Amino acid sequence: MTIRNISPGVWFILPTMLLLAALIVYPMLSTAELSVTDANGAFAGMRNFNVAISAPSTRLILFNTAYYVIGSVVFQLLLGILAGILLNQHFAGRSLVRSLMLIPWVVPGIVAAMTWAWMFHTDYGIINYIMTQVGVISEPIGWLTNPNTVMPALIAVNAWKMFPFVAVMVLAGLQSVPEELYEAVRVDGANFWHEIWHIMLPQLRPVLVSITLLLTIWALDGITIIYSITGGGPANRSMIFPIQIYVQAFEYFEFNRAAALSVLYFLFISVIIVLYMRVFAAQEKD
Repeated sequence: MTIRNISPGVWFILPTMLLLAALIVYPMLSTAELSVTDANGAFAGMRNFNVAISAPSTRLILFNTAYYVIGSVVFQLLLGILAGILLNQHFAGRSLVRSLMLIPWVVPGIVAAMTWAWMFHTDYGIINYIMTQVGVISEPIGWLTNPNTVMPALIAVNAWKMFPFVAVMVLAGLQSVPEELYEAVRVDGANFWHEIWHIMLPQLRPVLVSITLLLTIWALDGITIIYSITGGGPANRSMIFPIQIYVQAFEYFEFNRAAALSVLYFLFISVIIVLYMRVFAAQEKD
């Protein structure tokens, strides 16, 4: 094949492909090189990987990451589906409610994190104030300093931040459901819950599958909320892999070990995505 025979479309996408190679492929190759070398640039084999895997904190960080991702995605989906179904109903002020619901999503992550950090404050937070006033708790709780409550609190913040995105996607999916399907089940005596179970959720399945994949990837890559509020503490109980990589690289300046963690985390995410896509493809065949 000569240059004259190359399709014009290839020439159009060539600048974009070169830009992607510069911004994505080169950093990936550089990270892979750092992961198998030492601080002097000498080949170190699998030493950095062995140190990263055998570190006492790795198992806790892996558990924290799975806890945060699964908890966030589950609550984002539940709240988003519920909000999307409610916003699809006819009621006065529906347009205003739809607009107000988007506020958590459009608020910058760092602003949301700082706001919730003050709300969860042990002595001055409004959450402890309200709960003590109504008698739910007898004394203030250190939501962000107690190892048992810090991760549920961070999951609540992440769910609040992202559930409007799920609601918008669910609402868009429900808008495309033919009205004839609802009329058919109503003739058979179905109530509102039957419509949700037999009409809405089956029709939304492709949308929910795609949303779940996106939410999982975003949660795996989520660093803003946790790092802004707790920095991974207390005692690493909210430390997840992206924060650990950042700390190793830019606080301890252990770039080679951070690169090894990055490679391991990349492989971990790749396995999840491949498994998820296989399940998605199997559902599409069914």
